[in-house]
Amino acid sequence: MVCRNKDKTEEARADIVKETGNKEIYVHILDMTETRKVWEFAESFKRKYKTLNVLINNAGSIMSQRDVNAEGLEKSFAINVLGIFILTKSLIPLLEKSADPKVILVSSGGMLVQKLRIGNLQSDRGRYDGTMVYAQHKRQQVVMTEQLAKTYTNIHFSVMHPGWVDTPAVANAMPDFHHSMKSSLRTPEEGADTVVWLAVSEAATTNPSGRFYQDRKMVSTHLPLAWTHSSPLEEQKFMSLLEDLAKTFQPH
Repeated sequence: MVCRNKDKTEEARADIVKETGNKEIYVHILDMTETRKVWEFAESFKRKYKTLNVLINNAGSIMSQRDVNAEGLEKSFAINVLGIFILTKSLIPLLEKSADPKVILVSSGGMLVQKLRIGNLQSDRGRYDGTMVYAQHKRQQVVMTEQLAKTYTNIHFSVMHPGWVDTPAVANAMPDFHHSMKSSLRTPEEGADTVVWLAVSEAATTNPSGRFYQDRKMVSTHLPLAWTHSSPLEEQKFMSLLEDLAKTFQPH
């Protein structure tokens, strides 16, 4: 478990141990907003462990106002996109040593209203709308998953929408939505169901790599007649930008 808050993580770990009897649950503390620390964590993890079977990228953030990290990157981009890219790419050598490696990204249906935009990755132009910035990052996660699946064909990649879940993040970032929809929001356990299924089910890996899921089913990444499609050139350019940006923070 790679988490930011030590106390909450230890609490979650204790719950898992109690529920399952499995004491082989290990905690690593990492703040994904700290881009260089993500690199450092991945490098130390590779020194300590020889293989990795499944990587679930679940860290995410919706900011109410634009904020930057110590490296000058917009914080939610650092967490939602670049941090996930760095962690995943760094750990690919360990994943490739596994018999059945999987990478799962937890995205959001909010991305359906966004087309990939690569000209404003740091959200430093125009008015900052945290919810729309988050939705854009979730679109970027879908494109990232599709592109990584094409590059690393021996690893099964998937990205998913957990449904609208009653979490503190939703309550804080979208209070009106949370208040009006509270009775129909999912529990965290319901939201996690497809993630767990993708991680452990053999059925999931019979589907093509790089696909988007909701409720254990492959679903489209675009609404019917949507304007949200991007060209292969734009998608390749996006991946190149991430690659170049990631390298600038790589420890030497």
